[in-house]
Amino acid sequence: MEQKWWQNAVVYQVYPRSFQDSDGDGIGDLRGILRRLDYLQELGITAIWLSPVYKSPNDDNGYDISDYRDIMTEFGTMADMDELITEAKARDIRIIMDLVVNHTSDEHPWFVEARKGKDNPYREYYVWRDPVNGDVPNSLRSTFSGPAWEYDEASGQYYLHLFSKRQPDLNWENEAVRREVWDLMNYWLEKGVGGFRMDVIDLVGKIPDKEITGNGPKLHDYLQEMNRETFGKYDVLTVGETWGATPEIAKLYSDPKRGELSMVFQFEHILLDQQEGKDKWDLKPLPIGELKQVLAKWQTALGNEGWNSLFWNNHDLPRIVSRWGDDGIYHRESAKLFAILLHLMKGTPYIYQGEEIGMTNSPIRDISEVQDIEARNMYRERLEQGYSQEELIGAINAKGRDNARTPMQWDGSENAGFTAGTPWLPVNPNFKKINAEASLADPDSIFHCYRKLIRLRKENPLVVWGDFELIEEVPEQVFLYLRHYEGETWAVAANLGQAAAAVQVPRLGKSRELLIANYADREFADFEELSLRPYEAFAVKL
Repeated sequence: MEQKWWQNAVVYQVYPRSFQDSDGDGIGDLRGILRRLDYLQELGITAIWLSPVYKSPNDDNGYDISDYRDIMTEFGTMADMDELITEAKARDIRIIMDLVVNHTSDEHPWFVEARKGKDNPYREYYVWRDPVNGDVPNSLRSTFSGPAWEYDEASGQYYLHLFSKRQPDLNWENEAVRREVWDLMNYWLEKGVGGFRMDVIDLVGKIPDKEITGNGPKLHDYLQEMNRETFGKYDVLTVGETWGATPEIAKLYSDPKRGELSMVFQFEHILLDQQEGKDKWDLKPLPIGELKQVLAKWQTALGNEGWNSLFWNNHDLPRIVSRWGDDGIYHRESAKLFAILLHLMKGTPYIYQGEEIGMTNSPIRDISEVQDIEARNMYRERLEQGYSQEELIGAINAKGRDNARTPMQWDGSENAGFTAGTPWLPVNPNFKKINAEASLADPDSIFHCYRKLIRLRKENPLVVWGDFELIEEVPEQVFLYLRHYEGETWAVAANLGQAAAAVQVPRLGKSRELLIANYADREFADFEELSLRPYEAFAVKL
């Protein structure tokens, strides 16, 4: 496999609205990110994935774009954006833009025109259908609850929206739409961005009349055309958000011979605490045995025909330390455990802002505290279906997207140093204890654990290229794997539970060198008889 810069990169996701406010309006902005570049350089990251900063009416926090070539007023100006690209580059950090082209905002000029009538040249930029028996064209549903069709009084037709009704879906079967997308991508590539994260890209090949949304028959033709017409000419990272990907599908996207993307985000591990065949709000305990099998499968199944992305968190997911760890007694240990477990696997790791200091979920007591459109719609719909308020608030506290979006906790001052004004979403009350300033000052902090893991990746080809082997003869709560490369072997062990665990794998023998550990007194490992404390994790050379 030809080696690319993104294969030994570590990417840090910035959700601009919540990262750093520079002007006191309570909303993070580009100048705020500029102010914090030195912090990110100290962490050691290679690239920033920037959630959308384009012009948007903010129905879905920027994932509803009204102008792809302008910046949201609250975030700053295009001059600020250009400065961010330049200043990041000066620190060897690339900017990865969030590309949202499955849909636009209903305020995008294309849709404003399309709405003017059936004969408008922009009408075919979107998906319009006649009513069927005086009702919606078919039973497609929106991810944000309710039907995926919205009636347009003026024309007597429905338009498709797989997300909010203010996010009409683009019609990718129309070549003119694809040309517009290539143009806007080339606009950003010419500015010097380091690539794209592609929002719900697996939906662009949809065949609405057959109720096919993900993995449509022309999806890969479109992506190969995109590669040829845009980023194929540049040395950039491209990652697709693909909720429906299996390892076989992931190879279609990321096998270098096929000329599509660098890698995809797959979500199989993320769905493990969701009841089979139900929605994300229908919770079940995490089956650790399945987590091990799923991650091991993705580590080995792609071979040299694809590339993995590694992540626990993003702007849509609850905080991993609250979700599958212990954000109380074992907060520090479990936050470091998830870091060690993930960052020593094969693939490109992604850190979501605040993960590196162990930020936690921020529980609410009432629906009035919720900003997120997905959670609000679900609450309204399920309340009508007879669910209790208590159940629904519990589900939102476990899985709601606002958990990831509370402002970054920089220090122990008012509003955690995020803003001099009133934050758009309340700061998590634990900011006095959990913040970047305290983390930087403490050599044993979660931040310094992430920093060390990034350094291990940069200095050891084994982390990037080594083969992966899952060790099966251990208790279910213990995740133990090996990495092999050119005669060298590392062992990574993690106890995902509040109870101690005993491990006996005599064939692994004793460790030669400790690489990293989340308990300061761990000096070596004897696999003939190994005792792991609650949420203990370490890596050793064998």
